[in-house]
Amino acid sequence: MPRAARTAVTVAFFASGAAYGSFVSRIPALKEKLGDGEAELGLVLLAGAVGAVIVLPAAGWLAGRVGSRRVTRGALLAVAASLPLLALAPALIAFAIAFAVFGACTSTLDLAMNAHGVAVEERYARPIFSSFHASWSLGGLTAAGAGGVAAALDVSPLAQLSGVALIVAAIFVWSARGLLPREADAQPAGSGFRRPSSALLALAALAFAGLLAEGAAADWSGVYLRDSVGTSEAAATVGFAAFAATMTLGRVVGDRLTEAWGPVALTRRAGLLASAGMALALGMGGAATGVAGFACLGIGLATIVPTVFRAAGRRASSPGAGIAAVSTVGYSAFLVGPPAIGFLAEAIGLRAALTVLVALCLLIVALAGSTRVA
Repeated sequence: MPRAARTAVTVAFFASGAAYGSFVSRIPALKEKLGDGEAELGLVLLAGAVGAVIVLPAAGWLAGRVGSRRVTRGALLAVAASLPLLALAPALIAFAIAFAVFGACTSTLDLAMNAHGVAVEERYARPIFSSFHASWSLGGLTAAGAGGVAAALDVSPLAQLSGVALIVAAIFVWSARGLLPREADAQPAGSGFRRPSSALLALAALAFAGLLAEGAAADWSGVYLRDSVGTSEAAATVGFAAFAATMTLGRVVGDRLTEAWGPVALTRRAGLLASAGMALALGMGGAATGVAGFACLGIGLATIVPTVFRAAGRRASSPGAGIAAVSTVGYSAFLVGPPAIGFLAEAIGLRAALTVLVALCLLIVALAGSTRVA
């Protein structure tokens, strides 16, 4: 059962990454379709943040009451249903509403599958949590590559997103076989959402910085390469593809690096590499250096979230409680960051606005000590 459960969680992470990566890869096309600027796009992304933030506490409570298995499967189906809505929106307001629904569905899936991943890892004698996030990144990489090909072939965003939705729906059906039973982590008598304890505050801040940088880079890399650097739509997808590819690589080796260096040293080195990568992407101003910079940013951010979630699981009264507390803060940043970049870009330009990511990566270096566990 542990092996089957690990496979099922890995596939769920892949589906989540593919859904998000599919949307990200077509942001330039959707932006052009609506004819809006950076501030308007930022408003749309803010709507997604609102949807996610509103639903996260309830999703955490529900996962505790009925088990992360049921919430994971329900969220998979909801993501499949909401994904095509992003391409069907005819105007800005409808696009914002569609992204709010999509944000609520994806954040629920993220919380539930991470909680289920903690339960699965407890059945192993070695760290495996980073491998789940590697699968998420692989899903994003695969979807970004498909999005680039689709853009080059003039495939409509609706056709592409609908195809991905069908795949996610198929994974929902299949996942019933492998996920752990409800009793693995359901706590009917448990309490609802709790604010992070003092022991988790530093980890929450670290998650906030890492996921804000990750979300902003994912949503704005294509727009930056197309509008600020001047690449084509198809070439603009390469930035996110490079980001997702190196993030996948970093997460594949993340568990082994944690054992070799320890979480504190790994987090410090990762933060330094990420800040250097973002500075390269912004400082040189070319397409090749931009892609190289986003690649360095990806590998630098790769291990931040798995390391934080693992530490939070050990510091809280239960792994699930720690994950819920930190992910609520972290995923809020993951979705709030991109619209904030959009509003800032409208005022000072996108290149200048993205320098915020350099500062966030340096904050990761400063907070690395919080990942130390007994």
